[in-house]
Amino acid sequence: MLGMALAALDGTILSTAVPQIVGDLGGFSIFSWLFSGYLLAATVTLPVYGKLSDTFGRKPVLIAGIVLFLVGSVLCATAWNMGSLIAFRVVQGLGGGAIQGTVQTIAADLYPLKERPKIQAKLSTVWATSALAGPALGGLLAGYADWRWIFVINLPVGALALYLTVRHLHEPGRASTPPADAPAEHATRREAVPRPRTGTGPRPRIDWAGAFAVFATGTLLVTALVQGGVAWPWLSAPSIALLAGTALLAVVTFVVERRAADPIIPGWVWRRRPIAAVNLALGALGLLMIAPTVFLPTYAQSVLGLGPIAAGFVLSAMTLTWPISAALCDRVYNRIGFRRTAITGMTCALLVLSAFPLLPYPGEAWQPALLMLLLGAALGLFQLPLIIAVQGTVGWSERGTATASILFYRQLGQSVGAALFGALANGVLSGRLADSPGTGLPGDLDSVSGALDDPGALTDRAADFLRRAVDSAVDAVFVGSAVAAALSLLVLLFVAPRRFPVHQEIAAPGPAPGTQPRKTTDPASGPATDPANDPAPGAP
Repeated sequence: MLGMALAALDGTILSTAVPQIVGDLGGFSIFSWLFSGYLLAATVTLPVYGKLSDTFGRKPVLIAGIVLFLVGSVLCATAWNMGSLIAFRVVQGLGGGAIQGTVQTIAADLYPLKERPKIQAKLSTVWATSALAGPALGGLLAGYADWRWIFVINLPVGALALYLTVRHLHEPGRASTPPADAPAEHATRREAVPRPRTGTGPRPRIDWAGAFAVFATGTLLVTALVQGGVAWPWLSAPSIALLAGTALLAVVTFVVERRAADPIIPGWVWRRRPIAAVNLALGALGLLMIAPTVFLPTYAQSVLGLGPIAAGFVLSAMTLTWPISAALCDRVYNRIGFRRTAITGMTCALLVLSAFPLLPYPGEAWQPALLMLLLGAALGLFQLPLIIAVQGTVGWSERGTATASILFYRQLGQSVGAALFGALANGVLSGRLADSPGTGLPGDLDSVSGALDDPGALTDRAADFLRRAVDSAVDAVFVGSAVAAALSLLVLLFVAPRRFPVHQEIAAPGPAPGTQPRKTTDPASGPATDPANDPAPGAP
């Protein structure tokens, strides 16, 4: 939880200090890369870290991630201009990617299926606490100390997380049998946590070519999505070049991974129906999350007239009910199964997102806050059962890759959503401004928000017109998010299996150094399914 806190606090604590950072270092035109650079590095490295954790164990990957994050924090605190700060934020992102995926995988390693909702809910409270405390802490440090303390404060938290990980995290060996629908090549086998090579044992092979290809492809794609329509127009040469390069590298990555003996992204990630379905469903979740996380604060400030802190609390309502719902979801999926629980959650989310455009103008702050409370409860019921379901379908040696896969597609969905809904919002706003009552009004969402923050810059009529235009733009984004929710529902209804297979694992002693793992058979393990058909999932 302390390791996760490093990644969770990162964005929220930094956001409120951006004005002070820009005032000290300059670089206003590129400051958005403080967030984009981190997101880029954390996203594209997720598949690589997932495979490395399956090959060498979770502990060394988590330790390396925490160390990288702390090194990046120290470097950020010493930045001398905006360019250096962005570069050091990328170093932080390289560590953040290792932390996010590996912590989720370790939670699945240490806790049986029935107990995973509780530990996942505790991890969710880290994000909820960060959403509430991060902006306030960042504002206090930037206003009364120095913005560099925002990065220095990571050091004691990270040092304690590092100490506890080194001292107390132990990875015992596991013996396991595959799920009932596993391919033939995943026959019953002994699985053990990888240890340093001794004797004559086989050396783990690392697909460095595949890792580089995955990293390069993801870098070009996320850069195109994050910067397109912001730093340059979508139909400009940079966007076209980046998207064409992404397509070319994707083909190269496919060829390299098909030929690799032990690929970074193995083919079974998409050949197995449960994992492929959850990848698509959580990709749609990342897409729809852009509406509440990116556009709701703009709506709260520009339409409702709230201050930045109050607007943050409207959004944080979602983070209050999400972990509570996640903690209680096992009572639902133990009765009706993973798939039906997720369908129930996303159906409720679809209704909430569809209700947002029906809010009155200008409305009261409690109205969107209430919707966010309901949305958090719905998404907690949707996301966690799917993550647990995927982690339950694979054994130890595949769990890191599977977990990183679903997290990667969720974050990729967020990048796609930011680009798609940003273009949609600006398009609607431009259409409304074409009918504006006067001249000299701003032409994009950011400029409109800035103009509304300056009370003397606009007449009452012009200010009301701009607020209504922002209201229409945000309504359109929430309609788009409702469409994304509907797509996720379609995936669950027609792609996801009716029951997720459950991988059975039993403890067993590790093999002697330099010897081949022996095959074991668990006579008690038969075809396992999800809790809808199994009253005691995860039992040894």
